[in-house]
Amino acid sequence: MTMMQQIEQILTTQSGELLQALGQHLEISLLALLIAAAIGIPLAIVLTAHQKLAEAMLQVTSVLQTIPSLALLGLLIPLVGIGTIPAVITLVLYALMPIFQNTYTGLIGIDPALKEAEIAFGLPRAKRLLRIELPLAMPLIISGLRIALVMIIGTATLAALIGAGGLGTFILVGIQSNNNALLLVGATLSAVLALVVSALIRWLGTLSFKKITVSLAIFVGLFGVIEGMTRFQAPQTTITIAGKLGSEPEILMNMYRDLILEDQPNYKVTVKPNFGGTTFLFNALKADKIDIYPEFTGTVLQTLVKSPTKTNQNPTKTYQLAKTSLQEQFNMAYLPPMRYQNGYDLAVTAAFAKKYNVKTISDLAALNQPFTAGFDPDFYHQKDGYQGLKDTYQLNLNAKIMEPSIRYKAIADGKVDVVDGYTTDAEVARYKLVVLEDDRHFFPPYQGAPIMKAGFAKAHPEVVKALNRLAGQITESQMQEMNYQVQVKHRKARDVAHDYLVKQKLIRH
Repeated sequence: MTMMQQIEQILTTQSGELLQALGQHLEISLLALLIAAAIGIPLAIVLTAHQKLAEAMLQVTSVLQTIPSLALLGLLIPLVGIGTIPAVITLVLYALMPIFQNTYTGLIGIDPALKEAEIAFGLPRAKRLLRIELPLAMPLIISGLRIALVMIIGTATLAALIGAGGLGTFILVGIQSNNNALLLVGATLSAVLALVVSALIRWLGTLSFKKITVSLAIFVGLFGVIEGMTRFQAPQTTITIAGKLGSEPEILMNMYRDLILEDQPNYKVTVKPNFGGTTFLFNALKADKIDIYPEFTGTVLQTLVKSPTKTNQNPTKTYQLAKTSLQEQFNMAYLPPMRYQNGYDLAVTAAFAKKYNVKTISDLAALNQPFTAGFDPDFYHQKDGYQGLKDTYQLNLNAKIMEPSIRYKAIADGKVDVVDGYTTDAEVARYKLVVLEDDRHFFPPYQGAPIMKAGFAKAHPEVVKALNRLAGQITESQMQEMNYQVQVKHRKARDVAHDYLVKQKLIRH
């Protein structure tokens, strides 16, 4: 299937999701722009009489733009939660500088002689501002709004990482599943949206000051009415299920969703895929921003809890230790795990393995060469990943952090020599990689299971019962095949998850 055929298929089969994402993206962007304008323009007006304060404000807004957007989102989640609110706050902070700067520059650039004439004619401050100064500064103000909006629309794609939706969802899924068509659709729609809205603001700038004011007042009123109707149309979602980046967490989340809805069809269940890394998700769970997410036993013991004993290689004992530790240290419930093991591994190309005669991780370490490695962010930072692995094996690698799907493409293209992965990854077979034996048994058992607060589990025994139907299910080959369907065949994770549950008679239809 050619790229154009893939794009056509996406536009045909996912038109509803695309329109929804477009609406979410536009909503977040316009809301952020309105708030930034409501802050930046009045502030610039006030500070025209206080030059030193204005310069300080310019410095502050400039510094805000240097902070990475992901860092801002991460800092805001413990304070305001997930979804639209932290996304809008971040976008407002980024939009303040061009709006404030252009408004301030436009106002102070007015001919001083004209200002003196205004005073001489006895015009009060408010009339001088509305009749003369703001109309003269309007071209620069409009320019600042256009710059801010384009910046907002581009940055808003990251909102998908915290469950706010938007076109970034398609971009993230495209990256994770190595689906360039999906990525291209999301990026193109984002660019088109920026161009269209920018053109509308440019047209607005051609109107008189009075017409601009009336148009903006009408728009703000309509936006407020629509937003209010949207917010109060339906009750809040009852259950929120989130997951890490990648196809496998998304498949599991959709299984959880379908199992819950099978027993409780009236429940409102929201699935938030590609939500972030381990610590990010666990903190969101502790803060009651999400209700459930799938986690693996080895990761629990190595990253989330303080375990007094060395991780056991027995899967059953590992699970029991993880379950007990979560209960005692965080009052979390950890439901019975699935059957398959999804442990970490290191992989190289067949050509690399043959050239250097490596079969085990010890063989790789013995070469004592700084081979280039591409590692998933979680694997790079966690104790059960590279940080512990390099100490156990005395590995000497030039490790670089890469997104999961990108690292596999990088090794296939010869850009890196070694990658981390999971035993259920479809890419191992796809790219004919050789998985190195963990001959020192560093990696602990990894079985996935739903994690939630104990209070939530107690309040929702029906949810626990539904999810427990997945305990002991799914083999490694089955999960690898499901990942293959999503990543290579580009099927929707929810469809793959649903088909499995129906085939295994875990749900009726």
